[in-house]
Amino acid sequence: MTVSDDRSRVSRDAESILLPLDDGDIHVCQEGPRDAPALLLVHGSAASGRSWDAMVPLLAGSHRVIRIDLLGHGRSAKPAGPSYATVDQARRVGAALDLLGVGRATVVGHSSGGAVATALAEQRPDLVTALVLINTGPGMDAFIASESAAISPAQWPPTNEQIRQFAGSGFSRPGYEVPRTILDEMRMMTHHTLVTTMRGTTEYLQQRRLPDRLAVLGKPLLVIFGADDRRWRSSSAADYRAVPGARIELLPEVGHTPILEDPDRTAALLLTFTRGR
Repeated sequence: MTVSDDRSRVSRDAESILLPLDDGDIHVCQEGPRDAPALLLVHGSAASGRSWDAMVPLLAGSHRVIRIDLLGHGRSAKPAGPSYATVDQARRVGAALDLLGVGRATVVGHSSGGAVATALAEQRPDLVTALVLINTGPGMDAFIASESAAISPAQWPPTNEQIRQFAGSGFSRPGYEVPRTILDEMRMMTHHTLVTTMRGTTEYLQQRRLPDRLAVLGKPLLVIFGADDRRWRSSSAADYRAVPGARIELLPEVGHTPILEDPDRTAALLLTFTRGR
């Protein structure tokens, strides 16, 4: 059976729920058989669980797929008081999985979601069985500064054009049609949650590079990188070779967001990695 054939095998038992946590409600979606291996998908900055829409039909035939909206994103709460540091976002993810009764999961993070996945593995090594990082820069030295104009609080909520300029480098080529879901999800955020979440990722990467964090955890690791990433140097994917046994895959003609630009190839790599775990 091919990956594309799995589109027709998605379980009808889909569920969208709000989980009550101390800092605010966390929204999660579950698809696929509940007795299948758990696969947790963590989105990047200014996104939500909906960024995985094209991937889920390819994964839910063989996995219990769990998508989470991090605090401040999507349909989760957006309070002004709590910390949006990466370690606190990871702590909430672990608490959400506890409420769902998930004891073990392969955790997949896109972009800054990979930093949250790494922090979760540091905090809960018993929970995280393996990690997949998709276009997650290993450290701030790999970051490509963007020329897009920052959005000030006075300009919030941003216009579609402002969001397109902000999100444009997330795809392989200039002029790529930014999906409507990204426009909608970013507008649902507050300026505070956007800025503080991005700052939290930067601080986490500055404190210690991800390959150094992962090398001591002993977790199976798959790194997928779009070769034409315009946010992180794709050559920096090689830095993850410092992690014993790490598998690194570069996708040609794909940018920062393989989960939208090429979901079939991305899912195929992910399923091969998870098979038998």
